[in-house]
Amino acid sequence: MKKFFLTAAIAALSLPMMAGGLLTNTNQNAAFLRNMAQDAQITLTSIYANPAGNVFLSEGWHLSINSQTAFQQRNIDTTFPLFAQNVNNPEVTHHYKGDAKAPIIPSISLSYNKERWSLLAHFALNGGGGKCEFEKGLGSFEALTSKNFMQNKDKILPLLQQGVASTVTDLYKANGIPADQAAAMGTEIGNTTTITGYSMDSYLRGRSYYFGLTLGGTYKFTDNLAGFIGLRGIYASCNYNGYVQDVKAHYNVPANAQLQFPGKTGSANLGTDLALNCNQTGFGVTPIIGLDWKINEHWNLAMKYEAPTKINLKNDSEMNEMATAMANAEGSALAQFKDGEKVREDIPAILTAGIMYTPIEQVRINAGWHYYFDKQAKKFGNKQDLLKKGSQEFNAGIDWRFHRLFTVSASWQNTNYRMEDAYMNDISFNLPSNSFGCGFRIHPSKYFNVDLGYMHTFYRDRTVNTDLGNGVNKVDLYSRTNDCFGIGFNIYL
Repeated sequence: MKKFFLTAAIAALSLPMMAGGLLTNTNQNAAFLRNMAQDAQITLTSIYANPAGNVFLSEGWHLSINSQTAFQQRNIDTTFPLFAQNVNNPEVTHHYKGDAKAPIIPSISLSYNKERWSLLAHFALNGGGGKCEFEKGLGSFEALTSKNFMQNKDKILPLLQQGVASTVTDLYKANGIPADQAAAMGTEIGNTTTITGYSMDSYLRGRSYYFGLTLGGTYKFTDNLAGFIGLRGIYASCNYNGYVQDVKAHYNVPANAQLQFPGKTGSANLGTDLALNCNQTGFGVTPIIGLDWKINEHWNLAMKYEAPTKINLKNDSEMNEMATAMANAEGSALAQFKDGEKVREDIPAILTAGIMYTPIEQVRINAGWHYYFDKQAKKFGNKQDLLKKGSQEFNAGIDWRFHRLFTVSASWQNTNYRMEDAYMNDISFNLPSNSFGCGFRIHPSKYFNVDLGYMHTFYRDRTVNTDLGNGVNKVDLYSRTNDCFGIGFNIYL
C-alpha cells in the first residue's frame, strides 16, 4: 500500500519547479518600472536593454544603484471529483495559494566613457529573485493522492477491519468476556467498519536566484552608429523543499446496541510520508551583441541579441528513505531530484529591437519588441517541445520632463506565452499578461538623479484540463497577481 501513495506523491513533486527561461527578468532597475520601453533609450539605466547606446553618454564614470521589492500571488483552483472524499474539506474544488515575496532585488550598473569607447559592467538577478510558498501544498499533490486512495480502498478496508476487530476483541476480553465470544463479537463489529474518506498534510516551498554579471564594451564606429559586444556570467542557485505526510484513512464503526459497543470514528496513518529538500546550482555564459543607430536628434534605433545560455543544474538533495529508493529506481520521475544528478535548464536566446522618438527636448516616446527562442532552450525531459512558439513581448512608454526637477513616466508591456496545455502545471506556470508602469525621475543636480517606479501586472486567467486516466479529469484554473516597487540612485562623474 505504501507504494501506491508514494508513487502519487512523487509524480506530483517531480513536476518541473524550475523558475527561469520563460521567467527571464527584464525589470533590471527602477527606471524600467516607470518606463518598460528601454530598448532604444540612451541612458545609464538602459545598460541592460541597450548597451550599445551607452557610448553616446557624456565622458566619465556613470553609476546606478537600484533595489526593487516585488509581491506576487499564484492562485490555483483545482476541481477534482475525488476531493469530496477529503474529510477535512469535502468540496470538489480546492483553492491553493502561493505567496511569492522578494523584498530586495538589487542591481548595479557601472560604465566609463572615453572618446569613442564605453566600458560597462552590470550586475542583477536575470531570473528568479524570490521565494514562493504553498502552505497547503498543491492540487496535483492531493489529486494523485486521492485517486490512488480511492483505487486502493478495497485493499485498505480489510486492514482497517482487522485492526478494529482486534481492538474490540481486546476490549471485551479486558471486561471479562470469554476469549472465543469476544473474538466473535470483535469480528462482527470489525466487519461493519466502513471507510469515510482520507486526509493528508502537504507543503511546498521554492526559491530561485539567477545572478548575472555582464561585462562588455561599446565602440562608436561613426558619430551616429555604435556596436556592443560582451559576456554575461550566470550563477544559478535554487532550492525546493516539499513533503506529503500524515496520509490517513478515516473510518467509522456504527453503533451496535445488541453488543453495547458505541459507534465511533477513527483514522489510520498509512505510513506513506515523502520528504524532499533539493538544492540546485549551476553556471552558464551568455554572449551578447548590440547595435545603436542614432539617426539624428529626434530618432534612435537599437537592437540586441543574447545567445542561448547552456546551464546544467547539479542536485544536492536530501530525501527520506522512501524517496531515495524511488529516485534510484530506473525510469523514476523523482530522478530529476536525485542527489548528484545534473538537470538541463537552459536560458533561451533573446532578440530585442527598439525605437525612440524625441519630438522636443523634454519628451521621449519609446517602443520595443522582444522575442524569446524558448523552443530551442533545452529543458529537463525536453519540456521545450510542448511549446507552440517562442514568447513575445511588445512595449511602449513616454517620458516627459515637465519641470527641471521632475520627469514623469508611464508605460505598457504585453507578454504573450505560446504553450500547449501540457506545458502548464501548478508548480510552475506562466500566464499572458499586460503590465503598466509609472513613476518619476527627480533631478536635484546634473550629476545625480533618483528613480521611483511602480509596476502592476494584469494576468489572463487560464483553465487547463488534465486527464489522469480511467476517465478521471482534473481541472485547474490558474491566476496570478504582481506588484513591484523600485528606487534607483544614478550618479554621473
